[in-house]
Amino acid sequence: MRLSELSGKEIVDVKKAERLGVLGQTDLEINEKSGQIQALVIPSLKWFGLKRQGDEIRVPWSHIKRIGTDMIILDMPDEEEGNE
Repeated sequence: MRLSELSGKEIVDVKKAERLGVLGQTDLEINEKSGQIQALVIPSLKWFGLKRQGDEIRVPWSHIKRIGTDMIILDMPDEEEGNE
């Protein structure tokens, strides 16, 4: 799958039923040697994306459960581990 195909998809945590962001507004952590995506780095935003609330949420690629046509479904661990 190309990065352009991922752009614009909503990122949703299935356990919390919570929208975390849109892939076009996130950063990607990429392995320089292999070129594979290692994690999504999602900024914590407030006020409809206009004001930063705090730290970023780092989501390892292994927590991505499914990539659909409109959204990316995450299966995050029960305890909040923003920076693994």
